[in-house]
Amino acid sequence: MNIFNEMESEVQSYARSFPVVFNKAKDCYLYGEDGKQYIDFLSGAGSLNYGHNNDHLKQALLDYISEDGITHGLDMHSSAKARFLEVFRDKILTPRDMEYVLQFTGPTGTNAVEAALKIARKVTGRNNVISFTNGFHGCSLGAVAATGNQHHRGGAGVSLSDVDRMPFCGYYGRDVDTVKMIDKLLSDPSSGIDKPACAIVEAVQGEGGLNVATTEWLQALEKLCKKHEILLILDDIQAGCGRTGTFFSFEPAGIKPDIVTLSKSLSAYGLPFAVVMIKPDLDIWEPGEHNGTFRGNNHAFVTATAAIEHYWSDDKLENEIKAKAQLVTQRFKKIIEANGELTLRLKGRGLMQGIDCGTGELASKVCAQAFEHGVVIETSGNHSQIVKCFCPLTISEEALTDGLNKLEQSFAEVFAQEKLKKAS
Repeated sequence: MNIFNEMESEVQSYARSFPVVFNKAKDCYLYGEDGKQYIDFLSGAGSLNYGHNNDHLKQALLDYISEDGITHGLDMHSSAKARFLEVFRDKILTPRDMEYVLQFTGPTGTNAVEAALKIARKVTGRNNVISFTNGFHGCSLGAVAATGNQHHRGGAGVSLSDVDRMPFCGYYGRDVDTVKMIDKLLSDPSSGIDKPACAIVEAVQGEGGLNVATTEWLQALEKLCKKHEILLILDDIQAGCGRTGTFFSFEPAGIKPDIVTLSKSLSAYGLPFAVVMIKPDLDIWEPGEHNGTFRGNNHAFVTATAAIEHYWSDDKLENEIKAKAQLVTQRFKKIIEANGELTLRLKGRGLMQGIDCGTGELASKVCAQAFEHGVVIETSGNHSQIVKCFCPLTISEEALTDGLNKLEQSFAEVFAQEKLKKAS
């Protein structure tokens, strides 16, 4: 570990929670240099939905590399890009009656968000952006301005402007219609809220605490945006690519955002890859107006195409996700019921569920205990108070059950320790 302490910046974070040198990974498992096996309930923060070194995807990539396929080509045309575009259109967009053009940005989610905000401002000629409480959109300046988290905002070093924060679904309780509140503010010329270019939102807030927007709320937000001629940006970077059960997290609501951002598991193999989906009439970019040397990762085109063809040509994976999500829900409810004297809450949807422990201290202890038992799992939420299960979508039921057993044991052990502490 000395080389990391000597050479790596203090900005590292996950390594602090999991102080092990990993050297191998397969499916839902990570392996330390000492050979210890860990069940991965983190999945690269949602970038490994299909597990580590998935055989279908790996073989497609190896074949492409062995044939000297294009690795880097800026945004020039390539056979790998053509194939991805065809498959994404035919397997993802057309069956969902969606029409978008794709912009290949720099390879991170935050770059996709930057591009989405820029095109919305360019189209409307307005600067202001509506974002939502507990939203997370990245750490580059435009994206972090739209992010709610104080810790990440504090790292900017400059004033973060042109963003008005609005209450997310359920922020004041499920009985309060926050879309009506926003409508009132936008309709009042003396509210102090300038007419925005866009609203950017997550259907399920990942880093913000697994807060789920209801179908009705998302539909109302879409109507609000149309009423006030605001573009709707749906950030599906973490909740997309099947994480909630459908390819896009917003599908159950039946909405069609003006702009959608995708990254993380889009490449399906942990390779850097991000896109902005733009309705064709909004695509008014000038050539090269938003660019980057690494826009359009050809290796990611290959693995993304293989994943879509293998997993999204029918509803088999969707049905498996629903069954596994139900199992997670049942087991989490059991943990909550077993600790009835504590205020625990179930959060999330699909295979991005968690347990709200009330405090970040308690949640961190549970995650640390789980790591001792061989489970890699992290926290989320405004106070890091939620233990968040992000297992691969392709995890076997046996491995999922094993991980949940260990997680249940970790909760029991931590809570037993807390009870002893209170009693003494």
